[in-house]
Amino acid sequence: MTTYAIGDLQGCHGQLRCLLERIDAQSPDARLIFVGDIVNRGPASLATLRQVRALGTRARMVLGNHDLNLLAVACGLRTPHASDTLDDILQAEDRDELVDWLRHQPLAFAEDDFLFVHAGVLPQWTSTQTLSLAREVETALQSDDWVTFLRTMYGNAPAAWDDNLQGTDRLRIIVNALTRIRFCHNDGAMDLKTSEGVGNAPDGLTPWFDMPERRSSDTTIVFGHWSTLGLVMRPNLIALDTGCVWGGKLTAVNLQDRSVIQVDCPQHQQPGKR
Repeated sequence: MTTYAIGDLQGCHGQLRCLLERIDAQSPDARLIFVGDIVNRGPASLATLRQVRALGTRARMVLGNHDLNLLAVACGLRTPHASDTLDDILQAEDRDELVDWLRHQPLAFAEDDFLFVHAGVLPQWTSTQTLSLAREVETALQSDDWVTFLRTMYGNAPAAWDDNLQGTDRLRIIVNALTRIRFCHNDGAMDLKTSEGVGNAPDGLTPWFDMPERRSSDTTIVFGHWSTLGLVMRPNLIALDTGCVWGGKLTAVNLQDRSVIQVDCPQHQQPGKR
């Protein structure tokens, strides 16, 4: 069966509809995998979230940082950012159903020799370990005490992985790696401040996927999150965020033959508001 991996939607519902029409014209039974950031910054977060949910078993997704932000805002733990576009969801009659559905989505999963995450993987983690660590966070997020988990989720520390980490520090670094990472320092610790493209990174920083002796390099990792990186396809790597909400494109990649479908997108946000 044909499977398409689709980059960050960020509430761009018109472009999602157009992309799905083009996919259906080629492969009407194709499975769809979304690499996170379904909502926020674009003009139609509610319609986008509803459509992804309505795809049912045809589609899977991983949670991105903007999806987690929606959960935190919805339960009153975060004040919406000036550039957030979540009001349509927060005021919807089915908001509680949508929030509950969203928090039951995974942060990582493997399928057909691919590993799907939103942002990336720490260089110290194997693919199997990544899945196990993701499940630790998923268990907390899907529990009755999920709001307490969200209350302690935010922060940039710790930045360096240690197998002995416990409690909120352990869960926080897992979330940050899977949903926010772009660069690592030479010692393998995350840098969570730099969002530039690879060519403009400060000295001493390396993209997580180029870190020497990265232990997940034996698996093809499919991810989004990094719009200034753009579309990258290597034998063991597919990067899918092509800046839909910034006036770029919405991208889908056929995982069987690496063919690409792209939809042009109007600019909804200025680059300085990432």
